[in-house]
Amino acid sequence: MRSVKSYILLTISLMAGWGVFGQVGFVAVKDTAAMRHKLTEVSKSTNSIKCNFVQDKNLAMLSEKLTSRGQFYFKQKDLVRLEYTAPFKYLLIMNNGKATIKDEAKTTQMDMHRNKIFRQVNSIIVDCVHGSAVSSPDFRVEMMENKAQIRLDMKPLSKGMKEFFKNISVYIDKADYTVARMVMEEQSGDNTIINFTNKQINGQIADALFAVAR
Repeated sequence: MRSVKSYILLTISLMAGWGVFGQVGFVAVKDTAAMRHKLTEVSKSTNSIKCNFVQDKNLAMLSEKLTSRGQFYFKQKDLVRLEYTAPFKYLLIMNNGKATIKDEAKTTQMDMHRNKIFRQVNSIIVDCVHGSAVSSPDFRVEMMENKAQIRLDMKPLSKGMKEFFKNISVYIDKADYTVARMVMEEQSGDNTIINFTNKQINGQIADALFAVAR
């Protein structure tokens, strides 16, 4: 039977990324206070997000990348559905401190209140895609920008997060201040690039999508 740590590592590997990609042309944000205020205000007004994603994962031990596709759903407060549809099916639902993980073989439920690392993983997913990562107490955040995007470079502060991540970068489109790309660098040397497309902000999302196993 898989341990809780195994599921945490799997979730992190699905969401992990590479902090080097796309850095060309970015310079430090001059008025960081104004930028933080803007991002916080947009975050507060975002009640739901639905989007597609494509993930290209590069494993240190393999020469070929692994591409996955799926859909991401977010709804206030902190309701998350991460659904991988290809090349394999994997579902993660986080709702009110409970997590349901479902693969093609079985369904498992966890209490996130009893596992600090899994709780922090949930926070990373929500903060990055919701756009509130700029105020996260778990990271030291540096803000960069070019004409089209803002980049948040997030260095983990807690011991638990440092064991998994070297850096997390979040790319935000200036056109609508929504997350376009989330990239991370793992301590293992693996890296991944995740692009979010077809974003629907504040649309109707059924609560049933976030129902956890009982």
